[in-house]
Amino acid sequence: MTPFTLNDLADRIKARAAEGAEASYTRRLLDRGVAHCAKKLGEEAVETALAAVVEDRERVIAEAADLVYHLLVVLEARGIALAEVEAALAGRQFKSGLEEKASRPRD
Repeated sequence: MTPFTLNDLADRIKARAAEGAEASYTRRLLDRGVAHCAKKLGEEAVETALAAVVEDRERVIAEAADLVYHLLVVLEARGIALAEVEAALAGRQFKSGLEEKASRPRD
C-alpha cells in the first residue's frame, strides 16, 4: 500500500475545490468563506484537544485527522500552499523552540 501524505491530502482538497458543491464537502466549506472554514478549524482543534485528554487513542487519531483536513482547507481558502508552511517549518529547524518563540514580536 502506498503511503498517503499530507501533500496527497492537499492535492485532493485542491481537486475537490474545483468540483461542484453538490458533490464536494470541501467545495461547500470553501463557498462559505474563509471565516467559516476557520470556525470549523477551531471546532476541530477543540475536539482534538479534548479527545487528547479524555478519549482513547483511536478517537484522538480520528480527531487529529479532522483537524489536519480542516487546516488544509483553510490554507486552500487563503491561497497558501502546504509547501509554504513546510518552508516556514524548515526555517525554524536550527533554532530551539524556546529561541524561536523568543524571536517573535511581542504583543
